[in-house]
Amino acid sequence: MSKKVAVVTGANKGTGFAIVRELCKAKFTGDVILTARNEKLGNEAVKMLKSEGFEVAFHHLDLCDQGSAKQLSNFLQKTYGGLDVLINNAGMSFKNDATEPFGEQAEVTMRTNFWGTLWVCHALLPLLRPNARVVNVSSFVSKKALDTCSPQLQAKFRDTELSEEELCLLMGQFVIAAQQGNHQAQGWPNTAYGTTKIGVTVLSRIQAHILTKTRAADGILLNACCPGWVRTDMAGPKALKSPEEGAQTPIYLALLPEGAKEPHGQLVWDKAVQEW
Repeated sequence: MSKKVAVVTGANKGTGFAIVRELCKAKFTGDVILTARNEKLGNEAVKMLKSEGFEVAFHHLDLCDQGSAKQLSNFLQKTYGGLDVLINNAGMSFKNDATEPFGEQAEVTMRTNFWGTLWVCHALLPLLRPNARVVNVSSFVSKKALDTCSPQLQAKFRDTELSEEELCLLMGQFVIAAQQGNHQAQGWPNTAYGTTKIGVTVLSRIQAHILTKTRAADGILLNACCPGWVRTDMAGPKALKSPEEGAQTPIYLALLPEGAKEPHGQLVWDKAVQEW
């Protein structure tokens, strides 16, 4: 029951797949569980890693299904009695040439990137053992999007006292404004992906603050990170980093040594804390 376990979401391809591989290469002292929405693709990814000599297990996880996150939580509780590393990598973005209305793009992207991450955290954070590490994969686009928000919205997103409930309300307001076609007039950036990643970055700060208040002695560290511009299906072939290079910062945060005090509640890019 005390064996360590790491979970990586959205890991059947791209950066998530590379993160799983790099965790194994780093000789994480426990089981590594690759999750994906598509069971066939997830099992194929595990088979590929096993062919490379890495011991990885698959578990289904659909970010947009709260019941799916609860099933994963039950499995971890029953099998391991807790959780030591959680890397919330799963996410999506519409292509630049997508034809769906912006309001639809905003709703779908928010449901996956923000609400999905939140639901997984609600299901799995209660399982964290002392010295656990949590990495929420955000993006440098969140900072760029923040800089184009109105001064009022920027102040809210930089407010260290902002609650999770208030953040959820803001994310909902963006989707409504996007559907009404007046999001920019209300001070929002013209990017659904960037706004959802603002949510992930700020959520990480809020979650870290809560952990500090409720489990100060347990040494748990939780951060958001940007893998960089990575060559994946989502970012395209012109991106500067390979998936393996993109995995480096998430792995760095996931394997911060026991006793480390920081970073915690930060946005980290190329292993360096970024000003928010």
